[in-house]
Amino acid sequence: MILRTKKNNKLTSPQNVANLLRELLNMENQIDRDKEHFWVIGVNTQNIVKYVDLVALGILDQVLIHPREVFRTAIYHGVASIVIGHNHPGGNREPSDQDQTLTRNLVECSKILSIPVLDHIIITNDNYFSFRELTSIINKT
Repeated sequence: MILRTKKNNKLTSPQNVANLLRELLNMENQIDRDKEHFWVIGVNTQNIVKYVDLVALGILDQVLIHPREVFRTAIYHGVASIVIGHNHPGGNREPSDQDQTLTRNLVECSKILSIPVLDHIIITNDNYFSFRELTSIINKT
């Protein structure tokens, strides 16, 4: 499902991304809010959102992701870069080993495609985790 956002919605910080993802999650019914969601946000060169793609809707504690689905819409829309994000319905903001492996794999794919991954944000109801801020997996340059 591809969602359009407000015109000139610019991503300025991990907190800004977390707020956008929470807003989208809160539009879901309660049953779906309790499942993991995986989104890709495509942005232009000024980090203005061109689209938000709900790539996958999982189950309570996992979601199946493949790089093909993550980059498909980014290539189609010709975006400059992407931000990826998902929720942890259980409330723990810390990334799992699988989250870290997925992020590494997607960053490697992004290098081949020249579509940088700017960040991977994990949201909970009241907190977030930014791979860019808190790990070395995503370069800060």
